[in-house]
Amino acid sequence: MAIDLTPEQRKIGQENFQRAVGQLGLTRRDFMKGLLAAGAAVPIGAAAYYGYSLDKLAGKPVKAGLIGAGDEGGVLVGEHNPKYLEFVAYCDIRPSNQKRIFEDEKARNPNSLRRGFKFHYGSDCAKRIKFYEDYRKLLEDPDIEAVVIALPLHLHAPVAIDAMKAGKHVLCEKLMAWNIEQCKDMIRVAAETDRVLSIGHQRHYSMLYAHAVEVLRAGVLGDIKHIRALWHRNNTWPQLDKNGKEIPGSIRDSWRPEIKEEDRKALEGRIRQLGYKSIEELVRWRLYRRTGGGLMAELGSHQLDACSIFLTALARKNYPGAGEDFKLMPLAVSGVGGKYFYKDDREVEDHVFVTFEFPGPNYYADETMSQVKDKDDIVVVTYSSINTNQFEPYGECLMGTRASMVVEMEQNVMLYPERGGRSMAVTVSTSGGQPALDSAGSGPAAVQAQDIGQAALRGPVSRGYREEMEHFAYCVRMWDQGASRSDRPRPRCHGQVAMADAIIALTANQAMKKQQRIAFRKEWFDPASPEVPDPDMKPEYITA
Repeated sequence: MAIDLTPEQRKIGQENFQRAVGQLGLTRRDFMKGLLAAGAAVPIGAAAYYGYSLDKLAGKPVKAGLIGAGDEGGVLVGEHNPKYLEFVAYCDIRPSNQKRIFEDEKARNPNSLRRGFKFHYGSDCAKRIKFYEDYRKLLEDPDIEAVVIALPLHLHAPVAIDAMKAGKHVLCEKLMAWNIEQCKDMIRVAAETDRVLSIGHQRHYSMLYAHAVEVLRAGVLGDIKHIRALWHRNNTWPQLDKNGKEIPGSIRDSWRPEIKEEDRKALEGRIRQLGYKSIEELVRWRLYRRTGGGLMAELGSHQLDACSIFLTALARKNYPGAGEDFKLMPLAVSGVGGKYFYKDDREVEDHVFVTFEFPGPNYYADETMSQVKDKDDIVVVTYSSINTNQFEPYGECLMGTRASMVVEMEQNVMLYPERGGRSMAVTVSTSGGQPALDSAGSGPAAVQAQDIGQAALRGPVSRGYREEMEHFAYCVRMWDQGASRSDRPRPRCHGQVAMADAIIALTANQAMKKQQRIAFRKEWFDPASPEVPDPDMKPEYITA
């Protein structure tokens, strides 16, 4: 993203964004607008912004069980707030994960989000947190109100459905499910059992993205015709042994983690019983078609979710009656991908390059989207994920007729005007009723606007994990306190929203597989319709 920016240009871009946030008084809630207008240099809390509060829990955090204590399970435990969600049980079949989930990994890796149960609950918490090897036994525990599912992709739907049928509310990691039929099954069961179903696309709870959306909605960028998104990595370096020496013929690959000897000994005799072909398939599930969804499911879904959030926000301005479940549907996708680098047994691509065509804000005549108004109002979204070069950090670059906005690694946002470009500091003015970027002044108003913008974004930037779990707990408590259906809050990434993300990602897989442009159909996005984009994807059911 914006690979040739100097440190000075990066600083200018970040300050431009902060100034825009402050000067526009950006917020969705009136009382927060008042704070900004008054120049109050206070950070805006996510709970207030997203409309939830600890008060509703009345000092009773939702008691939860963790199903899956590996990499992503560790992140969720590390980022959760025990005042909202209290883990009282956990489940994992691998002995190494059963130990790891208790440990704080930040001591040896300052960037790690995995803090472990001990960090939150004390060094003796293993005496109080129950362990279940079989998730079905965990679901029988009457003390557990909700479960957090962080399992391999192929297990999301069967375990989430079992949990809801057992009366538990569900927060499940993304991608929602292995295929779209399973997504629709999850939505149906959530409705039948009257349970909260939330899916972990955490950008829906990122304050950084929330402010980027508000700048976008204000019209500062002008007319957007292209978004460039990417997530690149370099896995070509050789593996090192315990002495720091290269292991001949080995290549570093985060999707091919070491198989711990304790896991091999404990599980190898049970692999077939557990439904796997080998312990390699169990541990390295991302590499295989029947257990994972490849780069589009694991990485691309994040970027396309962000792009969809941006474009849906723009469309909402023109289609105010679209309803709260509205999520802008792409028109078509095409792409290429393959196993271009690795010469091993993996079945998924190591490089993907896809192009989506989205409708612009004036493409449809109205919110029914039944008639096309301007067929040429198209936004092209490109996405790439590669494994042989990480020169650019991951993120999204939105290119408009008046300015460009770069969202980088979920940590920074930079804003640049078209005239003057990367070295110009700007303020926001109103021209013809539309916000516009002007050369920045150095007077009190500009300084105050930047201070307010910095206040709105102050502190360590949260990637949204903590907020999604807090809001999930809030929704659970409100449902269980007997709120009427019309008054019940829903997760921002509930089943229908998450299914759309899954459709976008998995249809891209279909386009690469078939080497053709695929047009999206409305029936795919309807939970009640049996139509799906991937009818040939039939799961080989694997137990947990």
